[in-house]
Amino acid sequence: MRGIRGAVTVDENSKEKIWTAARQLVTKILSTNELRADNIGAIIFSTTEDLTAAFPSSAIRQQPALRLVPLFDAREPAIDNALPMCIRVLILAETNKAQNQIHHVYLGEARNLRPDLESN
Repeated sequence: MRGIRGAVTVDENSKEKIWTAARQLVTKILSTNELRADNIGAIIFSTTEDLTAAFPSSAIRQQPALRLVPLFDAREPAIDNALPMCIRVLILAETNKAQNQIHHVYLGEARNLRPDLESN
């Protein structure tokens, strides 16, 4: 079991922008790490307090291949100077890849969150 992290920013608090960003992020993580839905134990999202228009998991729930994957949304604590308009994700997945072979994905302004990790 490995944890795969990622984050993406949106430029507007709307359902469409949140859903598009969540789909883009999860799709990129799954393809980059060669994962299938039946390899995924759970997907956990968090959003900054300024994103209130939609749950990111609702976008993923609409994808037929992922409809049985347990999904969870949470609100991040309000921290001074934190990156705004940000969706973060943690995917728990079964894989034979070593920890150093996992590709974490940070898109948009979220690329600045973890410059120590390979961003795609």
